[in-house]
Amino acid sequence: MIEKLVEGVHHFQSDVFASNKALFERLGDGQSPDALFVTCSDSRVSLGMLTQANPGELFVLRNAGNLIPAYGVPSGEGAAATIEYAVAALKVSAIIVCGHTQCGAMTGLLEPEKVAGMPAVIRWLEGAETTKRIVQENYKHLEGDALISAAVEENVLVQLENLRTHPSVAAALGRKELHLYGWVYAFQTGKVAAYDPETAQFEPLKQAPPPSGA
Repeated sequence: MIEKLVEGVHHFQSDVFASNKALFERLGDGQSPDALFVTCSDSRVSLGMLTQANPGELFVLRNAGNLIPAYGVPSGEGAAATIEYAVAALKVSAIIVCGHTQCGAMTGLLEPEKVAGMPAVIRWLEGAETTKRIVQENYKHLEGDALISAAVEENVLVQLENLRTHPSVAAALGRKELHLYGWVYAFQTGKVAAYDPETAQFEPLKQAPPPSGA
């Protein structure tokens, strides 16, 4: 596998970089991304392919389950620093929280036996306890993939609420300088659903989706 990665680097340097040299030279002057994109570490989620964004256009926060600990939670200091820098220093105008189908973190949250023997993962998923409680109490009629899909969607909404506990986010929202969006990506079909606060449902992504309550 490492050989494939090295070949990829050489291809990037000789072909991709060479044909986009002016873009990369401009990036040397600094960055001004349009949005902070929060998503899962899952290898099947390729942001470059999904959004077709160029280098410098997205500030990215990735972790298992696209979790955003509420402000002040010790385990969330890394995420808090990324969020604060994106909003206060880089002045992003949007934060997108993007979950995805067949999420291993959500599966582990609802089926803890699948992460047995992974103490760090277990501790990290404790930060998704609100999601777990919502799913267990409100989706008793679902099971299997349907239950995991419900958890993925509810988890996105919980993380959007956690975002609002961050002072930099709350201040920017108050000034109407920042908007929040909740997405779910189905990598098997390439489709993206966005949360629509008017219908309180995840709907197929429109050309200009409404902010998720902000």
